[in-house]
Amino acid sequence: MTSMLTLTLPEPKTRIKAEAGEVLLVTNADLRESANVNCWPVQQKFENKLKTVLTERFGVTMKRAHPVKTDRGHGFISSQREGSDVFEGIDPDAPVIVLLTAWQYSHHLAPSLVTHRGPVLLLANFDGTWPGLVGMLCMAGTLTSLDKPYSRLWSENFDDTFFLEGLGSWLKSGTIVHKTDYLHPLDKSHPIMRSPMGRLGTEVGRYILEHKEIIGLFDSFCMGMINGVFPQKALTSVGMPLEALSQSDLLVEMAKVPRSLREECLSWYETRGMRFNFGSDPASDLTREQVLEQCAMLIAMARFVQRFGLSAVGVQYQQGLANSCAASDFAEGAIGSAERFPIPDEQGRIIRPGKAIPCINEVDMGTAIPQTMLWRLLDSLGLPSETTLHDIRWGSIFEGTFYWDFEISGSIPFSHLKGGIAGATGYRQPPMYFPKGGSTIAGQGKAGSFIWARAHYEGTEVVLHIGTGKAVELPPAEFDRRLGATTREWPLMNCVLDGVGRDDLMAGHQSNHITVAYVAEEHLADVARALAAQGLTQNMRVFLAGDLGTRI
Repeated sequence: MTSMLTLTLPEPKTRIKAEAGEVLLVTNADLRESANVNCWPVQQKFENKLKTVLTERFGVTMKRAHPVKTDRGHGFISSQREGSDVFEGIDPDAPVIVLLTAWQYSHHLAPSLVTHRGPVLLLANFDGTWPGLVGMLCMAGTLTSLDKPYSRLWSENFDDTFFLEGLGSWLKSGTIVHKTDYLHPLDKSHPIMRSPMGRLGTEVGRYILEHKEIIGLFDSFCMGMINGVFPQKALTSVGMPLEALSQSDLLVEMAKVPRSLREECLSWYETRGMRFNFGSDPASDLTREQVLEQCAMLIAMARFVQRFGLSAVGVQYQQGLANSCAASDFAEGAIGSAERFPIPDEQGRIIRPGKAIPCINEVDMGTAIPQTMLWRLLDSLGLPSETTLHDIRWGSIFEGTFYWDFEISGSIPFSHLKGGIAGATGYRQPPMYFPKGGSTIAGQGKAGSFIWARAHYEGTEVVLHIGTGKAVELPPAEFDRRLGATTREWPLMNCVLDGVGRDDLMAGHQSNHITVAYVAEEHLADVARALAAQGLTQNMRVFLAGDLGTRI
């Protein structure tokens, strides 16, 4: 006789509800507890600001949906398991504000937000030192990629008219509608496609579809960025398939690089004027051994490029190799530069001499696409082809003009810096994030015109935004102020985006990252025309941003 099976599951949680006149608050941050503890005082400050404005301005009570973890020194959600458990205990129809005041790992919350039925507001502080805006843009892009409706809002102090009107709209209707008419849709009927540069871009697009630009990434899914992990169909549809590589193999290949070659590589950069801020304590200082290890990584990465016939390469970063070896930054910037230490393969042949190899920092596929597209296009036109991504880190007004602060710890090519290699300084990556150290490539972004782009996906379709801008060299005192308000060890690019204001980009951009390539002013419009045609040919939906949408 067959016995009956008995099903036993954990008891369901009692759900936290939002009564009339209440909203629930959740907050998300880092996987690394050192960062969470560091950022917690600022989160508390903005929670108090939000609580006050909700109560005094709108008569709404804010209720925290998860407790402060006093034993751990913060009240952030800091893992996907924790985020899932928190939302299991929330009424699925409750209005939820996700307050972000620091970098956050989107995957902690995104799977739960997708199934949450109530209105969701992503709210960020607009600050360089505590960049909730960066985390919010990442979470926004992630929810867009997961087809989840949400609202977004940002403010410096939670007291300006823009913020108050937006918050009031969300409290009343559950939505905030931002103007995104700075984005101009383009299709294959546009006259650009029939222009001389459009025809050249079409040729490049067809070449990529037929030839394939293979993107080699050492692991993926960096720091919770779901928006940076594209469906395979999306990549193959645009002719840019993935070569999935393992960081464990990168470590093996690094170990094969002899010390003599590492020393030769480091000496090459020192001879050309790069300054390394060396110290003696590897726990807190940059040491020569750390940079020699980065040189081994540079050489190993190039050998993988050669071996697999890659068009671009990227390293997962932080949660991958941070506890195993020195940070990837120096290697990333160096491999992405056309002026590069001549790297020999195992037979002694120099790998792609004089050619930049696009480096995909943080293995973000949404920047891998435009970086590799621009590299192929610019190189084919005989123009400088170095590309990079930046965090949309912050921005503020100087002498009446709003200048963005674009900043990234890795992948910036030397040609993007004032003074090139000689204008670069290597500082140790902050120990809070990088126990094994490693050199950054710090410096001031050079003045000049540039093209910018970003790809995201909707379903399995790739969407490409393209715009232009101008980088400026701010006076030393102002540049130093901005460095002090962001991360001093990293390179900083100050710029304006043509016809795209601060709140435009914050409302419509689908990532914490932006891709840039310098293009001389006399060629800028032509390159933009070609890139737009290239994107359409590669089966993307293309939008021209700001002035670009009306100028060409």
